[in-house]
Amino acid sequence: MTLTVSAILFDLDGVLADSSASVERAWSAWAQRVGLDPGYVYSEVHGRRAVDTIRALRPALDVDTELAFLVALETTDNHDVLPIPGVPELLSALPPDMWAVVTSGTRSVATARLVAAGIPLPQIMISGESVSRGKPDPEGYLKGAAMLGVPPGECIVVEDAPAGAAASRAAGMHLLAVTTTHAAADLEPADIIVPDLTHVSVRVIERATGSEATRARLEIRVGR
Repeated sequence: MTLTVSAILFDLDGVLADSSASVERAWSAWAQRVGLDPGYVYSEVHGRRAVDTIRALRPALDVDTELAFLVALETTDNHDVLPIPGVPELLSALPPDMWAVVTSGTRSVATARLVAAGIPLPQIMISGESVSRGKPDPEGYLKGAAMLGVPPGECIVVEDAPAGAAASRAAGMHLLAVTTTHAAADLEPADIIVPDLTHVSVRVIERATGSEATRARLEIRVGR
């Protein structure tokens, strides 16, 4: 199976970096701090901005104070963050101006996790504080496409969480879903569903500058 697009927009946690242990430790600490069940809190955080989760679960608290508590943990506790299988090879085949990261996390947390996983920092990163509305709203993905100079319909999003999958569909983009944190049924409908990015390869099939008609194109192939 192949798809041809002009840009790839990656979520971060669960897509590029396996940060699940770090996320769980931070949110468990926050849950204990505010008197909530850690298991319940952890089930609510995937794919959402921390500020949105805080407001939903503890609306009476000062969101800036609680966010600072979480960011302090998540920027320093990343010793076991690793790249998702297939990520280094995939990114090495992509020109830097043909991909971006669109994450619900803050820029400082996202940067810390990318560095910990040994993943190159993108030229364009849309973080949680870059948007007024977090996933499942499409704002982040639409902003990423605009910064890359690519129409939404020529982008493919790589996501692992239902909120992000919904955001990509609302943006009118193709969706490549990876089942690293959620079942395939939670991410459908998707153009492609794979266990991880070892099942995906990319190659540049057209590369030019200038008019929109000569925009660079990527072929995404699925299959080992």
